[in-house]
Amino acid sequence: MVSVLIVNDQSLQRVGLRMLLTVEPDLSVVGEAASGAEAVAMSAALRPDVVLMDIRLAEADDIESIRRIARPPRPVPATGSVLAGGPPPRVLALTSTRHEGHAYAALRAGACGFLLTDAAPGELIAAVRVVAAGDAVITPALTRALIDTVRDEQPASLTLRREVGLDTLTERERDVLTAVAAGWSNTEIAVRLSIAPTTVKSHVSHILAKIGARARVQAVAFAYESGLIQPAA
Repeated sequence: MVSVLIVNDQSLQRVGLRMLLTVEPDLSVVGEAASGAEAVAMSAALRPDVVLMDIRLAEADDIESIRRIARPPRPVPATGSVLAGGPPPRVLALTSTRHEGHAYAALRAGACGFLLTDAAPGELIAAVRVVAAGDAVITPALTRALIDTVRDEQPASLTLRREVGLDTLTERERDVLTAVAAGWSNTEIAVRLSIAPTTVKSHVSHILAKIGARARVQAVAFAYESGLIQPAA
């Protein structure tokens, strides 16, 4: 059973999302929050699998809330105690904007998916399941735009923000990451590298785990930040 926390400042929309999700036998709504701050507190208390969060990306507080949910600080356990927890919730952001820069900000903050509010009900339900399973949800057109956003950044702004370096990846993983940063799909990567699509998916999963990324586009950012790929002039 996938547990979901709904975050939306409109009570009617929260009711609608709850009704949509609870009729699915494998989905359970464990709570509702009306603000980012409330979502952070409820996320820490309820530990849902997915936080379905409606955001207004002009609001800096929304991005900070995503960051605090997806990357909560690790508490220091007392001597002799066991640190409880598990993986943090995975955030699926809902927004009305199609601006790739806003999507990029949400994904960099730790969101695992980015879906427009005009998505079909079935698309939303499928996205919740995909995010809960550990994969990312981004439309192909937006993925292409996000890659272009990363590529167009100036080198001076591409500062390393992770302790992990390229030496953590195997040669094959670097090949796959290079292809991902070029915008290739798993099927295209499989054909060009003469490996099975399932092997590509496995490599991508290992890459994400090693570099501490939770979405494919975050891996693209890492490829540029680490110098594996150079931004176009």
